[in-house]
Amino acid sequence: MVRKKGSLILCGAFLFVAWNALLLLFLRGRPPIGRLAEGGGAEPGAGEEWGGGKAKVGGANGLAGEVIRLAEEVESELETQKKLLKQIQSHRELWEQRKELGKRESEDTKDEKNTEELNKPLQIPAVPPSHKTVDDTKTVMEKQEVLMVTSPRLVMKEQEPKQENKKIVENEVGRTKPSPQFIIPILVIACDRVTVKRSLDKLIQYRPSAELYPIIVSQDCGHADTARVIGSYGSQITHISQPDLADIPVRPDHRKFQGYYKITRHYRWALNQVFNVFPYSTVVIVEDDLEVAPDFFEYFRALYPILRSDPTLWCVSAWNDNGRDGLVNSGKADLLYRTDFFPGLGWMLLKEVWAELEPKWPKAFWDDWMRHPEQRKDRSCIRPEISRTITFGRKGVSLGQFFDQYLRYIKLNTEFVPFTKVDLSYLVREKYDETFEKEVYSAPLVKVEELQQGGSLKGSGPFRVQYSSRDSFKVLARNLGVMDDLKSGVPRAGYRGVVSFISRGRRIYLAPPEGWTKYDTSWS
Repeated sequence: MVRKKGSLILCGAFLFVAWNALLLLFLRGRPPIGRLAEGGGAEPGAGEEWGGGKAKVGGANGLAGEVIRLAEEVESELETQKKLLKQIQSHRELWEQRKELGKRESEDTKDEKNTEELNKPLQIPAVPPSHKTVDDTKTVMEKQEVLMVTSPRLVMKEQEPKQENKKIVENEVGRTKPSPQFIIPILVIACDRVTVKRSLDKLIQYRPSAELYPIIVSQDCGHADTARVIGSYGSQITHISQPDLADIPVRPDHRKFQGYYKITRHYRWALNQVFNVFPYSTVVIVEDDLEVAPDFFEYFRALYPILRSDPTLWCVSAWNDNGRDGLVNSGKADLLYRTDFFPGLGWMLLKEVWAELEPKWPKAFWDDWMRHPEQRKDRSCIRPEISRTITFGRKGVSLGQFFDQYLRYIKLNTEFVPFTKVDLSYLVREKYDETFEKEVYSAPLVKVEELQQGGSLKGSGPFRVQYSSRDSFKVLARNLGVMDDLKSGVPRAGYRGVVSFISRGRRIYLAPPEGWTKYDTSWS
């Protein structure tokens, strides 16, 4: 509307100026006043006395007076038009200012809308505020209750300007860059252990940020006392409940394994909640009988970029199956390995890997299923020299299997290692394999008897002990004090068939012959 009015005023001003210009041209073309051209007319004192031409002069004066009047009117009108043009100009400037202001307001409104959308928290089905318990997605949506969770991208945006929150990490190719402040949720799998309190207390004690490490406790079993313990943490955690508590139909010889079926069902439900309902792009899974180390969160944050970028990795674990005190180098808390054995017991999983596993998720024994070659696909996990978790759950569905002999002696790391400031590029397979094989197969080959008490072997190592069959591996492993079981042919904590550990203060590699190619699944 403003633009249309401006055009009309400018057009009117142009027509008026044009009319006045034509009028001036007409007046300029007439003979000068008081001087006649060759056809007549007179000017005072020009060839005739002024008095003698009185009649003619009187006529000329009348015309001159009219012309002067017209000229004065024209001059007055021109002055008016001048003022009008100045007003038009001032209004034009005002219109331009309003136009620019309107444009800016439009852009600001758009930006505000975009910012509003960006800053809008994710709305995630949640639990009634009194219990923070989600029975299932359908029930929650019917109650129309939502949990406000900060979006990962917003956390990154808020953290970037704060230099103190920027951590320097060596990435997978060795270039130093700021570590992004992505969210790593912790999923606690719980059932009927009220001692989950021990696990949650340590997680909350060592957690550097509730926003970057939200804790989700997923409870199965419907155990009321355990639910009360979990609920006592209030807003420090999110409590969700697996809704299907019914027994699972199994064949008669598997009735004693009902607990394994329920655990596997619970894992599937809980991971679907984390990845598809909340939703997050990664998760660290712990069970309700695990206690974590002081650098547990630092460990996973530093290794997330390696896991994300290296397709030959599919998990990061906090656990060393041979992590007993005496089998690890206590002075190497920062030492990490690749392993072909899926360790579990505090492990990081990516959403993309879950999307691959979920459609074929088993009915029971999910951890052994993960160790099958069809799932592993020649991928490895990262594990530490010294475990970042220990288990205190002797009582469970496994009836204490391995607990008394191995698990109760696992050493928990107590030294905080700033992994985000360490160059971890050596864990990328191309670099790791070359160095690892060179170290293993350049180590002197010795017999197990030489390593035992009273042996004649001198030196600090490393040394290599060689096995060639399933039985020879089991005999040597037992003699050296490491776990002797194999899953799909893979020894616990093994990489390329090699198990690395400390024996009597010396580094030992229990290894197959040089030129190893693949695991023999018949060794399980």
